[in-house]
Amino acid sequence: MRRAISAVISTVAGLIMLLSFKTQPVTSVATRPVPVPATAPPATTMKEPAPTGAGAGAGAGATTTTTAVGSTRTVTGAAAATRYGPVQVQITVTDGRITAVDAVVYPQQSAKDRQINARAIPRLNQEALAANSAAIDTVSGATYTTRGYVASLQSALNQAGLA
Repeated sequence: MRRAISAVISTVAGLIMLLSFKTQPVTSVATRPVPVPATAPPATTMKEPAPTGAGAGAGAGATTTTTAVGSTRTVTGAAAATRYGPVQVQITVTDGRITAVDAVVYPQQSAKDRQINARAIPRLNQEALAANSAAIDTVSGATYTTRGYVASLQSALNQAGLA
């Protein structure tokens, strides 16, 4: 009889603790500041008009930054929503060729996000630069980040007129 009472009390106490457990909500997305070279003239940022037709929404929220250095343009693609948070890519285009690629927004809420993306983002940047397109391989273990990266990269390429 004592065992049964102890088991019931332990079970009830365990259930109370389990049901009262509160998790921390994710409230923000970490972003890296976009570096501006010291020698570059001040950049102007303007909102691109939202595209119409079948591709509407792909460029929504994207911005284009143009500098006065020859035909060099910096274009930021639309943020692509993923299961773990948005991914947004910025490209620099010189004479119709991608000369720099950088993910400016990507998931960093948890230690696992930071660990995965510390490995995946540099690799994705390198592959996009080498391919000069959004036709890049998925990074193993970072499928969601890769999908968001490719979507945002394609948005930036579309805005730059390279797709």
